[in-house]
Amino acid sequence: MGFEHFDNLPIQWEDHEDIAMKLYEKFGDDFDESRIYRIRFTDLIEWIISLPNFVGKREDCNEGHLEQIQAKWVYEWRDNQ
Repeated sequence: MGFEHFDNLPIQWEDHEDIAMKLYEKFGDDFDESRIYRIRFTDLIEWIISLPNFVGKREDCNEGHLEQIQAKWVYEWRDNQ
């Protein structure tokens, strides 16, 4: 399997870093650190569910996943500044 196929792998709730990278790709610098941490979880869930290759179920989401995703998204944002 070539590296180009990694972008097509299914993403689950536990894949915090993959989700964060996809969110950064989608929103870029529209969200800085403080804005990322102020996102309502209801909005964040919808954005995650709509990501390409995301196969997780809404009912499997929990606050811990969302907090980890926010933290990883902040790290991704910082790495790109």
